[in-house]
Order: sequence, then structure tokens, then C-alpha cells
Amino acid sequence: MKIGVVDYGRAGNIYNIVNALEAAGADAGTISNADDFAQYDQLVIPGVGAFPDALEEIETRGLRGALLANIARKPTLGICLGMQILCKVGFEFVECDGLGVVDGEVRPIQCKGPVPRMGFGSIEVVRPSRLLAGVTPTDEFYFMHSYEVVNYTDVTGLTSYAEHRYVCAFETGHIFGVQFHPERSREAGIGVLKNFLHAGE
Repeated sequence: MKIGVVDYGRAGNIYNIVNALEAAGADAGTISNADDFAQYDQLVIPGVGAFPDALEEIETRGLRGALLANIARKPTLGICLGMQILCKVGFEFVECDGLGVVDGEVRPIQCKGPVPRMGFGSIEVVRPSRLLAGVTPTDEFYFMHSYEVVNYTDVTGLTSYAEHRYVCAFETGHIFGVQFHPERSREAGIGVLKNFLHAGE
């Protein structure tokens, strides 16, 4: 399987993701225009930054149509902002329509701790998940974000921060999302990426 990491100008550490996918055993590359999608069997949508800026970049680069068409038929993993933009709507600065692939909203984290959340934390697997297979309570994953996915029903993972419990992973059909950064989560993150490699089998 060849995995394409979508480069829409808001990926941040896109080459770290490519390197992590290769460490997991993938044949990985980047997608920067609509024609590139044909080369890949699975997709990773990364991202750091603001929800509305990400959607604007996708539109400006002419990627939206091809991206949605490929998400509809290929295993897709959204990471951090990439997870969030898969949702219907975001409320970062302004109300903004997302890609609408999953039925979720993106809202500011409301908790007693400093935001953005930055650092390692554990996750709780709350239902069987191909992506989170093998994850244990002692595994730690790297988080860096100020917004969270809410009002979503296909939740596979939860995390807690400053007495606030929220969604950190979802899975519906061949669509997966994680709020943490597997490419920065050491062996635990590589394990999640290995699971994603098998999602298309």
C-alpha cells in the first residue's frame, strides 16, 4: 500500500509524518495537487494551525473536490487539525464549514489547565478499534492543540487533561481521526501508524 500525506500548506511537520510512516513500514509520499491522489492507496491528512485557514488553503489550492472523492473510497487518517477538518463545522475564531465527512463539531477546550494542551498523555480505548489495537493505558501520546472534537458518536478513544475528558480518536468505516500526533509519540505512535497500514487490507 502507498500512503499519501496531503500537503495543503497547513501540515507543519509533514516530513516527520512521512518519516514516521516509513518507519512503520509504509511506502509514503506527499500530495500537493489533485493529480497526485491517483498514486496512493491510503491518505493521511495532517495539520497544525487554525480550522478556517486550513479550509481556505484547501479551496485555494483546488484540492477539495479530489480530496473528498478520494476520502470516500480510500482509508483516511486525520491527525490533529487534520482530524478536526473532517468534521462538519468548526468554531475557531468564526463558524466555518469543515469537509463534512464525519458528524462532529470543533470547539475550544474548556478546562482548568493551560491551553493549548502540550505534552504527553495517555488515552482510554472505549470500544474496539482497528487503529488503536494494542494500545495500553501505559502508552503515552503527544498532544498539542487548543480545540477539540465534540458531539461525535463513533468515538474510539478518550483522553483526560486538567479534569476534562474529551475525544482523542474516532473511527467510522475506513475513516479514522486522532487528536494526538502519532509521528511524535515514539513507539506507541509508530504502532498506531502500523495499524493504519493494515486498514486497507
